[in-house]
Amino acid sequence: MAAALHPTLLTDLRAGFAGEVLTPGDGEYDQARTVFNAMIDRHPQLIAQCANPADVAAAIAFGREQGLEIAVRAGGHAVSGASVNDGLVIDLRRMNSVVVDPEAGVARVGGGALMSDLDRATQPYGLATTGGRDSSTGVAGLTLGGGSGWLERKWGLACDNLLSVKLVTADGELVAADEDRHPELFWALHGGGGNFGVATELTFELHELPAVTVAMLVWQPEAGPRVMRHFVDFMATAPEEVGGGFVYFTGPPEDFVPAGLVGRLAAAALLTYTGGEAAAREVFRPMLAYGHAGEMIAELPYADFQCMLDDPPGERNYWSAEYLNGFPAEAVDLFCARAADMVVPSASMHAFFPMGGAVARGEDYPVPWRAAPWAVHPFGVWADPADDARGRQWARDVRSDLLPWSIGAVYLNFIGDEGADRVAAGLGTGNARRLAAVKSAYDPENVFHLNHNIVPA
Repeated sequence: MAAALHPTLLTDLRAGFAGEVLTPGDGEYDQARTVFNAMIDRHPQLIAQCANPADVAAAIAFGREQGLEIAVRAGGHAVSGASVNDGLVIDLRRMNSVVVDPEAGVARVGGGALMSDLDRATQPYGLATTGGRDSSTGVAGLTLGGGSGWLERKWGLACDNLLSVKLVTADGELVAADEDRHPELFWALHGGGGNFGVATELTFELHELPAVTVAMLVWQPEAGPRVMRHFVDFMATAPEEVGGGFVYFTGPPEDFVPAGLVGRLAAAALLTYTGGEAAAREVFRPMLAYGHAGEMIAELPYADFQCMLDDPPGERNYWSAEYLNGFPAEAVDLFCARAADMVVPSASMHAFFPMGGAVARGEDYPVPWRAAPWAVHPFGVWADPADDARGRQWARDVRSDLLPWSIGAVYLNFIGDEGADRVAAGLGTGNARRLAAVKSAYDPENVFHLNHNIVPA
């Protein structure tokens, strides 16, 4: 363990700090160091809970002067635990304001805001933008990594709706990046992650969305292969207003889940529609007529839907992903067979997502996985450490089974530390030199390396 910081150094840092500076032994320290994945148990020497960009710049300068490794934390959802370390954590959660301009159709979002902060702020105006699939996800981390979510087939990825970013660079400079100012940096922030600085504010384009309609259709697990093939055919021709996924999961104790599936493995189709229930039912007709055992259909505010599937905090996590150029019957059978290896009961989801639509038409950003029509996402969440090896192996086996159909590229927010080759696949080999040049311009000493790292040129 590194030597404790001298009290005088901490006094000097705190003197001009608008937020709070926590060290081991402080009352809020243990809560502040806890991240989403309970497998991660790290003890920072210092947690700088920043209140403004000046705090961020001061924390970066302090960390560099003292030779502390720097992590950046907002939502804390990275499965690898990249947002906490044993050195300095720059904690942005106090910087969570959201300012909506309904006339301009934009939202300015603080770098520490969660998806729930953004969704609840835009909901009163009947506006929304693509977010993640869990309301406790950090907006900045989601977006800088590309940003996949339920609305992506209609309005593109989160980064496709990004209009500008303010960030503090490694040398403490506050930079505003958009299509006209620092355009190369702005390009890199669409998928390049937290490699270039600490994002303190992001501005998004918003879209009219008074409500979304959601259908959860449940089947016995043995019906999975048949239903999934039908779902693949349905989504191949569905309008862009339709999103969702096919999952195996542990049946929750809800009214729409047959009693015999509560606490046991179940198969389900989750359908979303950017519009009202009457129109959604018409579009969903091919799936509604396929003999499901349980159903829930509701028209509800988007912000309410966003928190319906929130994953429980404080449990153990391991995830991965593969992006596919096709999903034939053979792939369906392999995918469904692996459901038997899941940890059940648990909050794990053996998930398959349709892509396409506005995602495929997006700009030429460093998100090469947008070209895939389908994605698989083994998402493991369990409570017992004894299940760790099983959970990890299940996720790896899902990937291995489906490699024959992989496009090679992968969404980096859906994976942990899987090696340099996977990082390159997530950024696109054709983008490597350009991204490295941007990294050299804004972080030449690789201060921000606790991420899917881009090495400076």
